[in-house]
Amino acid sequence: MVERKGGADEGALIKIGPKLLDLLREFGEIELENVEIEAEELEIWIPSATVVTPPAAAPPKVVPAKPMEILKAEFEPPIQTYQGRIVEVKLGATRSEGGTREKVVKIGGEAAPSFYIFEEAPPNPPVISADVFDMEVPLPRAIKMHVQDVIGDPAAWAKLAVDKFGADLVTVHLVSTDPLRKDASPSDAAKTIEKVLQAVKVPVIVGGSGDPKKDAEVFKKIAEVAHGERVMLSSVTLDMAEAGLLGEIAKAAREHGHVILAFTAMDLNQAKELNRKLYDYLPRDSIVMDLTTAALGYGLEYSFTVHERARLAALAGDVELQHPTSSGTTNAWAAREAWLKLGSEWEPRELRGPLWETVTALTLLLAGVDIFMMMHPAAIRTLKEVIGNLYKRGMVKPESIADWVSIKI
Repeated sequence: MVERKGGADEGALIKIGPKLLDLLREFGEIELENVEIEAEELEIWIPSATVVTPPAAAPPKVVPAKPMEILKAEFEPPIQTYQGRIVEVKLGATRSEGGTREKVVKIGGEAAPSFYIFEEAPPNPPVISADVFDMEVPLPRAIKMHVQDVIGDPAAWAKLAVDKFGADLVTVHLVSTDPLRKDASPSDAAKTIEKVLQAVKVPVIVGGSGDPKKDAEVFKKIAEVAHGERVMLSSVTLDMAEAGLLGEIAKAAREHGHVILAFTAMDLNQAKELNRKLYDYLPRDSIVMDLTTAALGYGLEYSFTVHERARLAALAGDVELQHPTSSGTTNAWAAREAWLKLGSEWEPRELRGPLWETVTALTLLLAGVDIFMMMHPAAIRTLKEVIGNLYKRGMVKPESIADWVSIKI
């Protein structure tokens, strides 16, 4: 600890060297008085105050040079292959094929999603069929003004649709056969179809009245009368199957070489079920699907989803959905907004209706629909022009794209 040597008057000699750490540990500090320090070498350490150094000035920000041209880069489209392919269906038959048509229409055959031309160009573009009625029916003024001279004459109406409107096919709706209307006989309906077949040389689609029992009788008669013409009977349903009528119609279609349009209401499971029933009677290239078309503002997005799901499932390998599809695009006129008199901001009605039908068609065009049943000549021409433009391949014109702001409608 601390040792003292000598008397009280003598200086004290304290040996603290060896025990310095122990003393500091015990007392915390040591205070010495009247001390003489003898040392060969003495080091005194005085802690200095911490000086905070100010941060260095940031270097001036370098502003990158403004690019004077677009960076050039090679674009490689994401090419995919699909294990499924849509069945190709032929409508109409030429004289060499047993019919009297001057042209046939082929639909289907796609092996890629709609307008994925960079993956595989579709073999057959979508086609348009103009709706014709075998009796006078209520029509919006925007349509009636174009067909008022031929209403009640389906043959003349069909010729007008082909020659003037540019339709690829004609759909004759035999509404007069409806038991709740004129209840026209199957023989009368067959005569109407014969007149239409003589008036035009394009393929014909035969529409019924919607009454399952009456449609079965009408379709069987027309299948016989139009033998070899390869018309499409529109349409058969699961209700006909439950009533035991589906087999009769399908057998008549097979015997006389026609095509069947299978209608279901936005349900792919029902579509597959109906197709399975038809496989018992018909080859796959004699079946077209109608998955239901809802008008713009009345469920069009649901129709788009169902059609797109069907097409993608078919390409993924679902055999029961690998059929071309048809759209009753004329359903767009079921929307009141397409023809009803509204405020001035909705005018003119003469354009609003065709636009409604056109938007409905264009939406389902992108989902992969192959046949569009339409009415208004402006809508028909617009859709045909869009289809033609989408199928063109080549370099775009950037200067035209950049000027879209100044486009005039």
